[in-house]
Parts: sequence; C-alpha cells; structure tokens
Amino acid sequence: MTQAENTTRMFNEAAAAPEVVRQQIEANSERLLRLGERLRELNPRAVVTCARGSSDNAATFARYLIETRLNVLTSSAAPSVSSVYQAAPNLAGTLFLAISQSGASPDLLAAVRAARAAGALVVALVNAEASALAHIADFTIPLCAGIERSVAATKSYIASLSAIIQLVGCWATDGGALLEALAAAPALLERAWQLDWTCAVTYLRSVTDLYVIGRGLGLGSAQEAALKLKETCGLHAEAISSAEVRHGPMALVRAGFPVLVFTQRDETRSGVEALATELAARADVMIAGSSVPGALILPAEAADPVLEPMLITQSFYRMANALSLARGLDPDQPPHLQKVTETV
Repeated sequence: MTQAENTTRMFNEAAAAPEVVRQQIEANSERLLRLGERLRELNPRAVVTCARGSSDNAATFARYLIETRLNVLTSSAAPSVSSVYQAAPNLAGTLFLAISQSGASPDLLAAVRAARAAGALVVALVNAEASALAHIADFTIPLCAGIERSVAATKSYIASLSAIIQLVGCWATDGGALLEALAAAPALLERAWQLDWTCAVTYLRSVTDLYVIGRGLGLGSAQEAALKLKETCGLHAEAISSAEVRHGPMALVRAGFPVLVFTQRDETRSGVEALATELAARADVMIAGSSVPGALILPAEAADPVLEPMLITQSFYRMANALSLARGLDPDQPPHLQKVTETV
C-alpha cells in the first residue's frame, strides 16, 4: 500500500465498516426484534424494494435473502411510476422497503408517500436519521454509518447489507442461525480489509472495459463493484448474473477481455465456477471466493455464505481505492457526480 492510498476519504470510510456494523447490530437489536414481530403478524404478501445507486445494489441482495429465507415474493419498484407517471399500484398487505443513505431524493420520497397511501407498511433503511425519509416511514432502521463524505458510498453499503441480514434474521421464525452468523461479521470484515488484491490493481490499471459476474446473493455485490469501477476508476464495467452471460454477453468475450467473478459457498457456486472455467480459456478472469484453472485468484475470507458477498465487497473497496489512484484519479471526487443525488 502506498502512503497516498490511506489518505483518501474512501479508504478511511471503507476501513471503518467493521466498527459501523458492530455498533449497528447492538443499536438496532431491540428495534428489529419488535419489527420482526410486526412482520410475522402482518405476513406480507410481497416485499417491494425502492432505492437508487449503491442502495439499489443492496436491494438486490435483500431480494435474494428474503425470497430464499422467507419465501416472500420480492420485487424492485420503479420510483418513476409514482414520481413521474403519478400511478398508484395496489400495495395493500405489502412491505415497502426503502433504502437510502441520504433519505432526501425526491423520487424516492414520492414513491414512499405513494406506497403508504396505497396500503403498504413502509420500512426505511436510512443513514440520515433526521431525513425526510426517516420521518415519513412507519419504521426506521438506522444504518449507523455516520457521516460519509466521499461521493462513493462504501461503509453505508456494507451497513445496508448488515441491516438487511439482521432484519431477515429477526423476521424469520428460525432466524437465530442468521443472527449468530452476523455477530461474526465485524471481525470478518476486519480480516477481509487486510486481504491483498494488488494483482488486480496491476492488471486493471490500463484496461477500459470489463464484466463483473456474480449470482444469487452475490449479484448485488457484482453490481456494486461495477458501479464503483465506473465512479472511481473511469472504467466501463458491466455487472451480469452468471446465468445471463451465455444469453448474449458472451459474444464480447475474447482474448485479453477482463472478467471479475465473485462467488459464495452456496447453491450457485458450482454454476459460477463452471462459467469461470469456460471464460478463463478465452479471457482474463479474476475470481474471488473460489479457484478455477487459468484464473487469477483473489483472496477471500470464508464465512457463512450470507456474509461472503459483504466480505468480498469490503476487500474490493480497498482495491478500487488503490486502482483509482493508480489510474491518476481521485476516488473521493468522481467527475460530474455529487454525494446526494436528487432525482425527480
């Protein structure tokens, strides 16, 4: 690590994620136990998530976790339906899960107000506890990430994943094992932060395009990595489910084309490994969470599969910060972007 790497806000904010998660778990424990009881009583017919940017990547993780652990249909809302088209779908008997760092975007607020009017129970995962979103939600789950000044969200994204896991653990009738796994997250995040992905910095320093591939619980982290590579490194990165690569994207894969693959030790792993092996025969594959012939192996912290996407993301953030600097950029000030995006 160069001295410049640990002077950025992105570096120091991402490095704080383990302590953020440690404090968040304790601070939200009683609140989420009460919410879990309410959700078991409500037994919502569906969950609708609403978010933008990194928060929407966390919503992807929420969808897979809720559907696989609670068997509740989960879908992403398009905020424009209410903020632009002024439409009002029937959301009676649903849980509307809004995720935001700032809690200030007009389209998100419009969607939340419309959801409440349409009969949904609104739960907000929000970092700014005094925000408009926190005030209008039925229940607020503070992310407890503290002030985040770098434009690129890091610790607030990790905090969103942690809060989603704790929410599902408190909601599920058999969520004890999930909560027990989450208790280990702070220490595991500290170890994940120390893993060396310098080889990825060396390789990606001069590239212009790449795929980031994940599946299931890991897809949201692939989406988050692609977003950060765009924001902080000036790379054209596209996140794709491993199940979609052969449905068109494979046509772009060729010698020298970079592919970053994330895996976790669950039912999706064998399929992702099979694809990564195929890709490694014709492209430059980097893989975290597994090992396949011909690929560059990025170290990953082994844990409960629900935690592994969070841990890989933490290791990735350190690499992205270093890569941004290696490419002559400032990860804290991406061009044309600002911290709070107020989409109408």
